[in-house]
Amino acid sequence: MKNFSYTVKDEVGIHARPAGMLVKEAKKYSSKIVLSKDGKRAEAGKLMAVMSLGVKCGQTVEVEVTGEDEEAAYEALKEFFEKNL
Repeated sequence: MKNFSYTVKDEVGIHARPAGMLVKEAKKYSSKIVLSKDGKRAEAGKLMAVMSLGVKCGQTVEVEVTGEDEEAAYEALKEFFEKNL
């Protein structure tokens, strides 16, 4: 298992467009990818679950990656968050 924390810099947080892009990125990997914030958890491959976290600008989200291709998924998602959120 690999994990990282990321503080969202996008002024509107994880809203529909970046959430959709995040889901698309997560679905490229067979690893289980889970986002968590304030005790709530959501699978990164499920758009409504990601949106339900309600992540706003300045809030920190934990990203947990577990599975066969976790190293590749971890690197790709870390880069995704830094470029898009």
